[in-house]
Amino acid sequence: MGGERLYLYDTTLRDGQQTQGVAFSTAEKLRIAQALDALGVDYIEGGWPGANPTDSAFFEEVGATRATLTAFGMTKRAGRSAENDDVLAAVLDARTPAVCLVGKTHLFQVTEALGITGEENLEAIRASVAHVVAQGREALFDAEHFFDGYAGDAEYAVACLEAALAAGARWVVLCDTNGGTMPGQIGAVVADLIARGLPGDRLGIHTHNDTEQAVAGSLAAVEAGVRQVQGTLNGLGERCGNANLTSLIPTLLLKPPFAGRFDIGVTEAALEGLTRVSRMLDEILNRVPLRQAPYVGSSAFAHKAGLHASAILKNPATYEHVDPALVGNRRVIPMSNQAGQSNLRRRLAEMGLEVPRDAPALGRILERIKAREAEGYTYDTAQASFELLAREELGCLQEFFEVERYRVTIERRRDPQGRRVTLSEAVVVVRIDGEQTLSVSESLDAAGCDQGPVNALSKALAKDLGRYQSVIDDMRLVDFKVRITQGGTEAVTRVIIDSQDGMGRRWQTVGVSANIVDASFEALLDAVRWKLIRDCGAGPAA
Repeated sequence: MGGERLYLYDTTLRDGQQTQGVAFSTAEKLRIAQALDALGVDYIEGGWPGANPTDSAFFEEVGATRATLTAFGMTKRAGRSAENDDVLAAVLDARTPAVCLVGKTHLFQVTEALGITGEENLEAIRASVAHVVAQGREALFDAEHFFDGYAGDAEYAVACLEAALAAGARWVVLCDTNGGTMPGQIGAVVADLIARGLPGDRLGIHTHNDTEQAVAGSLAAVEAGVRQVQGTLNGLGERCGNANLTSLIPTLLLKPPFAGRFDIGVTEAALEGLTRVSRMLDEILNRVPLRQAPYVGSSAFAHKAGLHASAILKNPATYEHVDPALVGNRRVIPMSNQAGQSNLRRRLAEMGLEVPRDAPALGRILERIKAREAEGYTYDTAQASFELLAREELGCLQEFFEVERYRVTIERRRDPQGRRVTLSEAVVVVRIDGEQTLSVSESLDAAGCDQGPVNALSKALAKDLGRYQSVIDDMRLVDFKVRITQGGTEAVTRVIIDSQDGMGRRWQTVGVSANIVDASFEALLDAVRWKLIRDCGAGPAA
């Protein structure tokens, strides 16, 4: 690829796992490591061996990686030798090619948190790094609270770095542990360190996102001379997260002044898998991907305003800073009450519906969208529902089945043990090919807990659709959002449902009603109808 080498260090499996609510299984960590390795990062920090069984099991099972597998730990404790420190021994027992040790560089933290002297801390850094190097491992030193330490006592903070380098550390990593240092300060400190004689090609940066500037701080450090960048996928990490590698990687590869200047180890082909990797992580975490995430979010290249959509049709560079395909994402032209005909025709074309510029149906579709949004509907995100609406106006909406009626009952009672329990039951009657089918379903999960009336409706609707049943068997509801619109006595409920199938396709549908169950059922119906159109085919526009 050419250019000066800039190394990427991923800590999703360690610092990312410190995110509140995140606890990876060993199998999940192995899957993430495989994806990171394929992406092209240089280092994969797998966790802290000995700290918990999952991390220890990961290092036992991970196998060979192209990336340098790294175990994380801390410098030895005061009063013990590095050779006799059991915590340090557990880290080395992971037998990884590299070991990253965290140590204090802020004198306040040394005396207050550790309760030792500055010299004792320096000795712990020297002895620990030297011990790692003596074992034939690549040593990295995470300089914890470095920027706060540098502001308080620059000479001591630098002495900590120099102690690690003198002991043989390949990298000393400048950590903005509390995430409060401004990017300009980070750049100035790095420049000062290099002016003092510390080699930039042995300096790394590790930022946290407590001021929403972790990526900016990392880029400032790179511009100032560091040659290793640490971060996590999707910005996972302690408190507000770490520098987001999902944003850093494409910025370094595609945006001046970094593009062409650095070789970051990620190829253009691998970059096209970035969106997939980002969403894979969210799938593992069982959370909805952030729509507004830079580069990889589903709204990152969404153009809502008619003015924008019209310009995009002429030249995408008018409102896109990069081609979405470069990161494996795609352009979206959502439909809303701001839409114009250029926007509409582009969206229809993406569905495979080529409609002439002067087709009367275009005006009808726009008017219907505006009328429906006045009632509480929204088609910004519910693109599947919009497609059904458009197909209906164009005369190419196939009706696979008809719902004749449905009923939902909710029972609250006490069980034989006297505990209060609820049970939801749904009945759905559909007509397919002239035959009537009645399906009944409860909402109990495997543990016997009630999952509510919408779950019961979903299960009943998908229970027996005759010859279409095999088409919808791989469908599942992955997100459910409710909003009350208008307010007062005229309030209505808007429900947006996210569905996903076995092919990884994800789509959104919307329902609106004064009754939350009825709104939910409308969205569920649209989800099933869209899936059938996609997999069973639909006729062209009339």
